[in-house]
Amino acid sequence: MPSTQKALLLEKKFGDFLIKETEIYKPGPGEILIKIQATSLNPVDWKIQKYGIFVEEFPAVIGCDIAGDVEELGEGVIGFKKGDRVFVQGQFNYSRFSSFQQYCVAIAATVAKLPDNWSYEQVSALPGVLTCAYVALYNKSPFGLGFEPPVSEATKGKYAGTPIVILGGASSVGQIAIQLAKLSGFSPILTTASLKHTEHLKSIGATEVFDRNLPSSALITAIKKATGSQPVKHVFDTVSSAKTEQDGLDILASGGQIILVLPLAVPAPEDKKVTTVSGFLRDPNNVELLESLYRDHITAWLEQGVIKPNSIEILPRGLAGIPEGLARLQKDQVSGFKLVAHPQET
Repeated sequence: MPSTQKALLLEKKFGDFLIKETEIYKPGPGEILIKIQATSLNPVDWKIQKYGIFVEEFPAVIGCDIAGDVEELGEGVIGFKKGDRVFVQGQFNYSRFSSFQQYCVAIAATVAKLPDNWSYEQVSALPGVLTCAYVALYNKSPFGLGFEPPVSEATKGKYAGTPIVILGGASSVGQIAIQLAKLSGFSPILTTASLKHTEHLKSIGATEVFDRNLPSSALITAIKKATGSQPVKHVFDTVSSAKTEQDGLDILASGGQIILVLPLAVPAPEDKKVTTVSGFLRDPNNVELLESLYRDHITAWLEQGVIKPNSIEILPRGLAGIPEGLARLQKDQVSGFKLVAHPQET
């Protein structure tokens, strides 16, 4: 193994990205060193650069979706060996745990094995959005909607007959949320999206897909028809724009809960509960739930095909292609798929 690697560094707050040589990390107790074969891009990555959020120590490596090979085990790590194919959500506010580089470390308790029926590239699109959707649906209230995870025969399909609305079904988080909702048995599963995504979203579990541009009044009418006027008590807004937040609040019945991916930007009535999800892997409120997901369940769900990662597009030039990909995300030029880079091709 070499002693140095190539990394895409954000040199300073609001600064430019530059590729430089850095030392390869040494895994500590309970950690795994991973040779990164694929990493996917997320909107938060360009927001860190543009708005100066989350990261305070520079130069910094960011990026949080990782698929690769076990390179070295830290003290006390069991259940893994060198060469295992794995995936994990990184931590973009700590360079050693981030993905825009050729090697990173990860906490072994939340590293999952990558099944043979999926590629590095495909599964690199999964960790961050899976964490966000899983926490939103299954973490205890007020941190999530508080449903029981579908991790046993007793809880799979448990919510049959309970409607759920997922705003932004074609978003990366939305697609995973739809699949999890299907596994939990929610019915109907109602979502909004550009109608060009209708066939795909129905294939992964959506019952009905409504045009995301419908006026709120028309959307409410359509949802009432789809639910047989059963009140909607649960809404997951995976976009969290001013429009989707207002739509979600209008759809939500009194006493219901809406969960957002960004802070609320519109007034909320007192009889409706509003929560913003924390998609951070090591958030103390998330750790127990997510360690169980990654250690015990997600590999089998991928093998069985009950959870499928989002479609992807491969960026050229390894780490050097990432800034151009982030610019596309910022310009809202990516819909229904994720951008993926190969750090080892740099």
